[in-house]
Amino acid sequence: MPDRYYEQKHFVEDISLYFEPFGLPRMAGRVLGVLLIADPPQQSLNDLCEQLQASKSSISTTTRLLTEMDLIERVPSALPRQVSFQFKCGGWVTFMRMRLKLYASLHQIAERGLELQRDKDVALRERLQEAHDMFSLIEDELPDLLERVEAKRLG
Repeated sequence: MPDRYYEQKHFVEDISLYFEPFGLPRMAGRVLGVLLIADPPQQSLNDLCEQLQASKSSISTTTRLLTEMDLIERVPSALPRQVSFQFKCGGWVTFMRMRLKLYASLHQIAERGLELQRDKDVALRERLQEAHDMFSLIEDELPDLLERVEAKRLG
């Protein structure tokens, strides 16, 4: 097989490995990887099964998860009774907004921890203070950055 085939396989696997620490199953990363480089961008359930050598139930479960995460979307298919998917335009911004919510939650938890430690030595508060300060900055700065990314993309 041509080198390009293997390069694409490695890309798909790299995406799956990247998303694994975020709690996504490897198959979800593989589906994302395929949809990021697919030509045409819309891929049927059968296409995904064939490319990933996976069962329909596995791909169906995975596409449902990724659709709920707003990273991919169902799109009309040219063939009757076929379901197709593509990477959702703006999916990366949506993904980062989801992460922002998680950071905001951790920021609030760190604030509660600091309140619990308010009478303690500053050195004992340092671990929580670092988390509080970092997540506070992310919560303050990331929304504006995401707005700029969207504005540039829509441009």
